[in-house]
This record gives sequence, structure tokens and C-alpha cells, in this order.
Amino acid sequence: MFRYQVLLEYDGKSFVGWQIQKKGKSVQEIVQLELSRLFKNKITIYGSGRTDKGVHAIEQSAHFDNRIKILDIKKKIKSLNFFLNPKNISILNIKKKNSNFHARYSTKERIYKYIILNRASPPSIDKSKVWHIRKKLNIKLMKRGAKKLIGTHDFSTFRASNCYSKSPIRTMKKITIKKSKDKIIFHFRSKSFLRNQVRSMVGCLKLLGEEKWSLEEFKSAFKAKNRSSCAPPAISDGLYLEKIIY
Repeated sequence: MFRYQVLLEYDGKSFVGWQIQKKGKSVQEIVQLELSRLFKNKITIYGSGRTDKGVHAIEQSAHFDNRIKILDIKKKIKSLNFFLNPKNISILNIKKKNSNFHARYSTKERIYKYIILNRASPPSIDKSKVWHIRKKLNIKLMKRGAKKLIGTHDFSTFRASNCYSKSPIRTMKKITIKKSKDKIIFHFRSKSFLRNQVRSMVGCLKLLGEEKWSLEEFKSAFKAKNRSSCAPPAISDGLYLEKIIY
């Protein structure tokens, strides 16, 4: 068997998420079907992690095993994209890997991006790609709040009720918040995240930015380690899996 890493981009609005579900279209299912069709044998693809319904990927990473060696990778990528691109999925690259490589378990760091469109007018081009917030946000205050999340903590406040992770302890390596014209762009870096963690953190930072919460109220919600203390999570539209680092 030959192992390959595949890097792919997708528009999350079309799918129930990365992972195969009982109902609805998933990215994993569609890519598996096209790989199996192309290589004429049943292919199972393993992702670096799941993205939920509506969440996009700039560069998702996955791997699969194939009985035959791929000789012309560029040609195969072109063939796959012919069928996948109309379904809002694009294969960016396919790389040969050794058998020890695992898209999920070999990961050293995951990077997520979140985009808020902070202006009065609603989006047209960026519809379903951003979270539209009309009220001007206090970025300096949001940055102060984000600093409190850096490091190793219990992130239970930001953990979905249906999260199956054994522990709520995570290490947030870096958070950046930058303004680019009407957009506020967040980056979150960690080895792993709890389910809905990024969207929940953005939701709380948004309340801070609107000055509906003080910095002390934000800190209290975080330290409560209780999901009921969390603000409503940010919508999935603005969330992107940006990169997986090995």
C-alpha cells in the first residue's frame, strides 16, 4: 500500500461538515467517492480533524492509502478537480508520505481563521463567508481579552455540550486580531481545539468588543468553566480551517 497526503479547499456552506453523516452531504464522503472512482478501488480518507456544518477550509489535510503508486500526480489532481470543483471542493496537492504519517495524529499545530465584517452595510460578495456585525467593535478591548486565553487552561466555557473530548484542557499558543479595512481577522493557533471552541471564543470576544461585557465579565465567564457562562457562539460562516502544521 502507498500512503498519500491530500491538501484540499472547500466552501463549507454546501456541506453538513467534513465527517460523513447519516443525512446530508459531507466533504469526506464526496472526496472518497471521487478517489475510489479514479483509482478503481475503495478508498477511505482520514482528515486532520472535523470541520462542522458551514465551516470552510483554506487548506484541510487528509491522507489515504492506495494499492497502486500514483505516477502522474498533477494529471490525477486535474481529473479529481474536474468532478470536485463544481461541488465547491478543490484538491490543492497530493504528496507521497511514509506509512507512519497520519493526517490527524501527526499534527503539531492547527490554525483557524475567523472573519468579522464590521460595517453598517451587509455583505454581498462575502455572503456566507463572514459574520456581519454592524456595531463598531472595540478592537483594543478584544485584544486584551484574547491575551487572557493564551496558555494552558480549562476551556470548558467554550466547549460544546456535545463535545466528546476527554479533557477540556487545551494550550492556546497564539491569538492575533487585526483590522483590514472593514474586516476584523482573528487567528487561533493550538495543537487541538474543543468542539465549537473557536466560535465560542469569538462570540465572547464580540460581546467584549461591543462593550456589552467588561474585561472583568469576560474573565469571569472564562474562569467559570461552565458552558452556561458563554456568549452565543459566532456563526459558522466566518470560520476557516487555515492550515495544519506537521
